[in-house]
Amino acid sequence: MDERTYLKRILNVQDSMFRLAKRLLTSTEEAEDAVQEVITKLWANMIQIATLSNIEGYAMTMTKNYCLDRLKSKQASQLRLVHYHHDKATTSLDKQIDARDSVSKLMVFMKDLPEQQQLVLQLRDIEQYDFETIAQITELSEGAVRVALSRARKKIKAQLIKAHNHGIETGS
Repeated sequence: MDERTYLKRILNVQDSMFRLAKRLLTSTEEAEDAVQEVITKLWANMIQIATLSNIEGYAMTMTKNYCLDRLKSKQASQLRLVHYHHDKATTSLDKQIDARDSVSKLMVFMKDLPEQQQLVLQLRDIEQYDFETIAQITELSEGAVRVALSRARKKIKAQLIKAHNHGIETGS
């Protein structure tokens, strides 16, 4: 694989790698450092990755593992799971406020999920990876990915409904 092909393949996945790193690490700087480190490791193993059919899944797996290692390290004792969201400037002010409120609640609810469910939800619903790729990244079976995703969605749905009903339980 030559440098041009490598760069083309890696640049296609770099944004996804950053979003995943940002999801797992607190700061933008930490996420950028993580992506740079993974890209450097991929470059060092260019001969091996040239034979891979799914470089995106491999790069995402490396990113996840690197970030989890950082979270476990003594240097990263101050890090915690966090995520950010983007606002759409084209919607009305009321819709922007409602959307921000819902997204903020969603992010809070996601933090309450087990780490595995957070990761699966991020990869499927935010990054929109297929189940096979998520299974490869998380090292779970596709069935386990589906179960974790279903449980995460059900829990967040129930929490969102409760929040939108201002904590009032309904018979539905």
